[in-house]
Amino acid sequence: MDEELNTTLIYLGGYGEIEKFRYVYFVIVYSLFMLIIFFNSTIVSLIVKHENLHEPMYIFIAALLINSVLFSVIIYPKLLIDFLSEKQTILYPACIFQGVTYYSVAYSEFLLLSAMAYDRYVSICKPLQYPTIMKKTRVCIFVVSAWFVPVCEVTGVFAMNFSLKLCSFTLNGVFCNNALYKLFCVRTEGLAIYGVVLLINLGLLPALFILFTYSRILVITYHSCKELRMKAAQTCLPHLIVLFNFSCFFTFDVTSARLKSEIPKTASLIITLQVVLYHPLINPIIYGLKMKEIHRHLRRMFR
Repeated sequence: MDEELNTTLIYLGGYGEIEKFRYVYFVIVYSLFMLIIFFNSTIVSLIVKHENLHEPMYIFIAALLINSVLFSVIIYPKLLIDFLSEKQTILYPACIFQGVTYYSVAYSEFLLLSAMAYDRYVSICKPLQYPTIMKKTRVCIFVVSAWFVPVCEVTGVFAMNFSLKLCSFTLNGVFCNNALYKLFCVRTEGLAIYGVVLLINLGLLPALFILFTYSRILVITYHSCKELRMKAAQTCLPHLIVLFNFSCFFTFDVTSARLKSEIPKTASLIITLQVVLYHPLINPIIYGLKMKEIHRHLRRMFR
């Protein structure tokens, strides 16, 4: 059985008819992939290089941008290979690995945004206690936990999947996401419950915590001085924009994989590419333009 699974090929059926435009897709995706790597790496290197950016807020931003690079590396090299291939296939174990890394990075994004929300709450609402609460040790624990916890929980789900028998070998997508569930002969209740718990635990609860935290900041700053309101707007607005963008992307991923759609494959491919390219590209732009200290260092560097 294990030997059979190791040689099983999964056909990626989300590409449709790409023969006429395969080189156009390749050039566009490759160019954007290079921009994503360049933009994210540039800001991360600035945060590492400059000591005045070695604060919890910027460390969380660096972790978030590293996530964007990891996300891109998981998705885009395989996309580029598939654009130039006659048949778009992937080995089943490689598909499982892509799914594990993809969702681990996605859920870690929510946890990192939660840590950033907590950091902003302490900074704005408890400024005198900030140095004692947000120590380097605690920041490191937050970052490591945001990466480690999703890996453990997501690996558990996909480990349960790996032993299930496949009755279909065509995945309705361009990479391995939760549409993989539709390939199994039997769908177990335990696996479905585990998936829902995972979504609530690592997706919904962190998002609700972020909204609650920023609502508390809004209430407190509303009754404070104008300077504090400006500080809150400058540091919190970029995080909220990133949360909104990523939540839209993640919602699209979950619903499109679970529901049967009548959208033509070519149109579905274009929508999917826009979604997976938009988020990792927009993150460094938002933080580069909206975070004053990062923007100042970027202007100095490019001068």
